[in-house]
Amino acid sequence: MTFAHHKGGTGKTTSCLSIAGCLQKKGDKVLVIDCDPQANATSGLGINPDSQEKNIYDVFMNVFEGFPDVSLKDIITETPSGIYLAPSSLDLVGVEPYLYSINERASLLKNAIKPVLSEYKYILIDTPPSMGQFVINGIVAADRIVLTLDSSIFARNGLESLNCIFSDIKEITGRSRSADMAILTRAGALCERKAPFEEMRLAFWHMITGKGTDDDEKARQNSIEEEIKAKIKEVCTVPYDSEVYRAQTEGMPLAYISPESPAAVKYNEISEIIARWK
Repeated sequence: MTFAHHKGGTGKTTSCLSIAGCLQKKGDKVLVIDCDPQANATSGLGINPDSQEKNIYDVFMNVFEGFPDVSLKDIITETPSGIYLAPSSLDLVGVEPYLYSINERASLLKNAIKPVLSEYKYILIDTPPSMGQFVINGIVAADRIVLTLDSSIFARNGLESLNCIFSDIKEITGRSRSADMAILTRAGALCERKAPFEEMRLAFWHMITGKGTDDDEKARQNSIEEEIKAKIKEVCTVPYDSEVYRAQTEGMPLAYISPESPAAVKYNEISEIIARWK
């Protein structure tokens, strides 16, 4: 099964890697394709993006005259966790202008995956938070779509942007797409960055009521979650967990670093839902 992981709002590559880790620990062969120029999935799996001779940039560029013939299989490497990776790098930024010069640009990744499709039980495509050709390629190539959002006011923007992408894909391919799952990640009270207007609103609320903002914050998050649930069939909420950041630092999935932590337990539940998908 191939599924695209898209990060709406501020983006959470950790969700992709946490799910990949849980699936791999069940004994399934898993491939992560990093289609984000920031290469967070690459470094998050313990691979230095600058150390790889070839990466996903070369796979996309191989269709253009004058560039080396590089297939997806040529760039795949096994990471310390046992998860396989098609790495990315900042070079990927230079691909998008070329893509607009060809008609079949939306299907490049799908075609690149075909030769390795039977080798993996799960293929996860990590796409960038910004909308563009890599998001479209990921969605077109995927059987299923998982959207990760932080539980802030930016979640609505992420969902609206993705719906625009779905409309574009239907126009290009004639195929309707929608998100199969939304993962809402909750940040710690001191870690979540809010929009200036939101900061002002919370400060004003505190001033006129004399109450703390925790209850108000919880109500706001619950409201956003209910709104998402009305639009996407499967919605899972992952609690704030400081172990997530330790996993990122150590370059290993959360399931390996701290399998009993609250977020890891939730990601394991999410992976079990995904494992039941046909």
